[in-house]
Amino acid sequence: MSLPPTFKAAVVETAGKSKLYDPSLQQEVPVKFELKDIPLKKPTYGYVLVKVIASGVCGSDVHVLNGAVGSQFPHVAGHEIIGEIAAIPETEDHWQIGDRVGGGWHGGHCHFCKYCKRGEFLLCEKEAVNGVSMWGGLAEYVLLRREAVVSVPKDVDPASYAPILCAGVTVFNSLRNMHIRHGGLVAVAGVGGLGHLAVQYARKMGYKVVAIARDPAKRDEALKFGASAYFDRTHNAAEELKKLGGADCIVLTANNGNLVSQLQPGLARGGTFLTVAIAGNATFDTVPAVVQKQAFRGWPCGSAIDSEDAIDFAKNFGVECAIQKYSLDQIQEAYDSVDQGKARYRNVIVFQ
Repeated sequence: MSLPPTFKAAVVETAGKSKLYDPSLQQEVPVKFELKDIPLKKPTYGYVLVKVIASGVCGSDVHVLNGAVGSQFPHVAGHEIIGEIAAIPETEDHWQIGDRVGGGWHGGHCHFCKYCKRGEFLLCEKEAVNGVSMWGGLAEYVLLRREAVVSVPKDVDPASYAPILCAGVTVFNSLRNMHIRHGGLVAVAGVGGLGHLAVQYARKMGYKVVAIARDPAKRDEALKFGASAYFDRTHNAAEELKKLGGADCIVLTANNGNLVSQLQPGLARGGTFLTVAIAGNATFDTVPAVVQKQAFRGWPCGSAIDSEDAIDFAKNFGVECAIQKYSLDQIQEAYDSVDQGKARYRNVIVFQ
């Protein structure tokens, strides 16, 4: 595969300033992208070079590009990447040029800290994050660390499956680790980029699913995704869950920490309140937590094998990510749509 001397990337020179993170701001500064030609570097030991085919624009990119998670500027975001390996170093003994691969939030681990030695790669003390600690996939090429590269089947649509590498694996991997009883009730709070996948994964895993969101207009779509009931702002969702016997697991996918205290009364005895959203401070009542043996959990995403499992499950059980496609030239429009909560349901930059 011949390599160009430069490649185009969507670069953000300085972090945005949002009242979401700093309420004292007099005026917000929006995130602005510039398409720039970047010198192409060949991969060195431990890395592979990937020619990007599709790269999702995730809600986490809003946090990243507003400087809320430690990203360095100038910066290229993007952690929902699918492409083909374009170059490898001479030391590479596993990946080959032409392999269809991906890169998610988890971008690498050290192998040597106590968490890595226990196989808890997501807790690595030196975890690398694609599109955060390293430049990401909103570009024609990206360097990925070999240990975190995801193998992607060539018979799946890269644009539709790119969001599985973050949104998909996050809800899939968290749900399968919550030890929910077979046939239990799962309530998904928020029917957006994460939520519409959480509804599908939970239903396909064999759980009864209730969707909770503000907008009554999303009811039909939520039911189509697999929810058996939909509670919007005209309902008291916690009371409705009580009528159903309580939720064995409430999955928070909406960026609203107030929902924790609002929905906890709808949690069943022994139930788990799971958040996969970065929703800020929240209140979880310790009285029912102790008396009713309730748990509050968070979950980050998944390692390479988790992403491969999430892809395989989606492929075999019909989990479909609803996407809108954009070109790299339309990156500002794609990002602003996510930032403003208008995406239905995931925005993806397509290069081929």
